[in-house]
Amino acid sequence: MSFDREMLEILKVFFQECREALDAMESGLLTLDASADDESINTIFRAAHSIKGGAATFGFAEVAAFTHGVETMLDGMRNRSRPITAESIQILLQSCDCMREMMMATETEQPLDQARIARLDADIRQILGEPAEPKPALELPAPTDSMNFAQTDGWRISFEPVSDLLRLRNEPTRMFGELQRLGTFVAHADAARLPALEALDPQCCYLSWNLEITGQIPRAALDDIFDWVDPRCRLEFTATGNPGIVPPILSPPEIDKIASLIAASQNTERGAAPATAAHKANAESGSIRVATEKLDNIINLVGELLITQSMLCGFAEGSGPNEPDRLRRALSQLARNTRELQESVMQIRMLPISFAFNRFPRIVHDLSRKLGKKVEIKLIGEGTELDKTVLEKISDPLVHLVRNALDHGLETPEKRLAAGKQECGTLQLAAFHEGGNIIIEVRDDGAGLNKAKILQKARERGLISPDQELTEEQIHNLIFMPGFSTADQISDVSGRGVGMDVVRRNIVDLGGHVQIFGREGRGSTIRIRLPLTLAILDGQLVRVGKETYIISLLSIVETIQLGAEHLNTRVGHAEVFRLREEYLPVVKLCDQFGIEPDSNCTADGLLVVVEADGKRVGLLVDDLLAQQQVVIKSLEANFKSVAGIAGATILGDGTVALIIDVPDLIHSNAEQRRGSAIPQAA
Repeated sequence: MSFDREMLEILKVFFQECREALDAMESGLLTLDASADDESINTIFRAAHSIKGGAATFGFAEVAAFTHGVETMLDGMRNRSRPITAESIQILLQSCDCMREMMMATETEQPLDQARIARLDADIRQILGEPAEPKPALELPAPTDSMNFAQTDGWRISFEPVSDLLRLRNEPTRMFGELQRLGTFVAHADAARLPALEALDPQCCYLSWNLEITGQIPRAALDDIFDWVDPRCRLEFTATGNPGIVPPILSPPEIDKIASLIAASQNTERGAAPATAAHKANAESGSIRVATEKLDNIINLVGELLITQSMLCGFAEGSGPNEPDRLRRALSQLARNTRELQESVMQIRMLPISFAFNRFPRIVHDLSRKLGKKVEIKLIGEGTELDKTVLEKISDPLVHLVRNALDHGLETPEKRLAAGKQECGTLQLAAFHEGGNIIIEVRDDGAGLNKAKILQKARERGLISPDQELTEEQIHNLIFMPGFSTADQISDVSGRGVGMDVVRRNIVDLGGHVQIFGREGRGSTIRIRLPLTLAILDGQLVRVGKETYIISLLSIVETIQLGAEHLNTRVGHAEVFRLREEYLPVVKLCDQFGIEPDSNCTADGLLVVVEADGKRVGLLVDDLLAQQQVVIKSLEANFKSVAGIAGATILGDGTVALIIDVPDLIHSNAEQRRGSAIPQAA
């Protein structure tokens, strides 16, 4: 099916609204039970009906036909003629998945999965008590001699829409193109309802139409085209041509079928997708919905920049005694406006983490049923915002963590009752801001971390030596090692020793880190710390020899002028610095990156104390320079990965400065010191 450019733009909106409606359906179905109120069911029904009506309007007949069965199930539930059962909810959830796949295939012009559609359609019809392969709705029997039935030469159609048709996002003129495909077509507009200009509402539909179409066209074809029409509209069909036409003789079952369809259509409520889903958007798509106030703020800032530009341009016309002061004020204003504009533009990329969280109620619902567990999911801090890129890249690691919590952490109802717990476990996903980072926690009240079992499995797989002694934190971190799993048998959920190591690697790649806490029998918590954005960094510029490096201000604890009396050399020639009651390893950036420092004496330098993953080290530098916000450029994409370097940026003078990867330096230093006797406290 071909569409012009304007129609393609409308289609983009249609597909986006279908995704939102499907999200609303799925969310509503996950909380649906026999005690659900009418509004809860109506919300789900309206979403399905909106999809069916839109699909029919655009000529996506297969989508509309499949959705019609879903809509019929929901209609029976809302008028209480059909019970709300776990089986029917599961079929409806699977239908949501199928509709989502159908819409995606339709949007990308790919073939539909006919086998999946047929299976689900058969399941729906079985619940509805309908034949497996029914005739199309309202399709008349084929003409026979006994019926004395002649094919019509055409149709007269009278269509008077309700005034709020346009407000409900319907486009009546779409039917003209569909009718034109059936035969010779003429339309006459009736403007009798058109008010005076001052009373005209642009969102109201005042026109009605008298349509004439010529050709041997079955009534069912017209019913398909006008399937979207609101029951409140006036719609009449009159056959033209053979005056001796006799209505066909219908059997009692066919009459009952038509009566039921008419009754269903009279109960239909037309409308747009529910407003509760309007705030959602597809975070993985190439577009972002932006609040109007954010755009207004950017427009205002651009105006301020233009004023500042005019001020600076005035200096080209001449100079006076006060010009230096005016220039300084103008440059200060330019810096302020630029910073505010940059922050406003960054805000456009910020999306609530609900885009990642909203998928988990369905995952928990399906997986807990599969594992025979009862689980309640709680989402906290869904409005917490972070950069779109970070949001997209954290989704898959979160799926791994949730699946592991369901499989390894939470127990079956029988085991929970035996342990004195409620039979329904709790899985909590929380997000909140802390400093310049976002913290995401995955918490469960399950079996917790069995240290003995973790150690046993790690030794069995050769990940640690048989006699190696580990701290509690080190034991917990074993689950992030490649190839580690505590599963006793392999399943399609987990057990192959992949996943958790990938989780940590992906989080580290985002500039974050992950920690795990837990007690046996009391549950566990996995905490992820991530930067809000991957594009901008508030950095401290430091000098080592003739080179300039940047350290994230979020990683810096404090800066200290070294003194020889606080330095010590330990086993392996590693230097440590005593900071109050703690000994910190000293990492010489000159040695790390092969640079000639100002002085080879450690006591002559400055120590920048940095922290990551709960561990601290001191970075030895020659001098502290300015603090500034820098735009991060990928070193790996433009050159190659370098140990200890997170990226690069271009400074104001055009030179390139490398950005220190603090977590990587701390981890590398810990590896180098392994086995060395470095005291942790005085």
